[in-house]
Amino acid sequence: MDAPRLTHVRVNVRSLVQAIEWYEELLGVSAEGHWPRDAPTYAHFTLGPTQFALGEYEPAPAVGARFNFEVDDVDEWWARLRLKAEVIEPLQDTPYGSRKFTICDPDGNELGFVQS
Repeated sequence: MDAPRLTHVRVNVRSLVQAIEWYEELLGVSAEGHWPRDAPTYAHFTLGPTQFALGEYEPAPAVGARFNFEVDDVDEWWARLRLKAEVIEPLQDTPYGSRKFTICDPDGNELGFVQS
């Protein structure tokens, strides 16, 4: 049996419009797949083979997830993002051979940026 492949994750947000703006600035990628068309509560970003989605639902589901993004130059991402978001963990070398930092989005979700 083949191992499952992760193709889609969703972050629950309080305001889809504000979250789209924040993540577009953060990731440098435009949101796509706005649904439903007349009053969107969902949009996603295509990041490699995985969709990273945002969803605004009533009642608001719990937040507080953690997501790691693998990047080629974590120092460049740190220089770009460290003053634009709350820093949870500053840029650091890990004992397991990677370099990373973690920030928090406006809804309390943690976003790790990792260079292996």
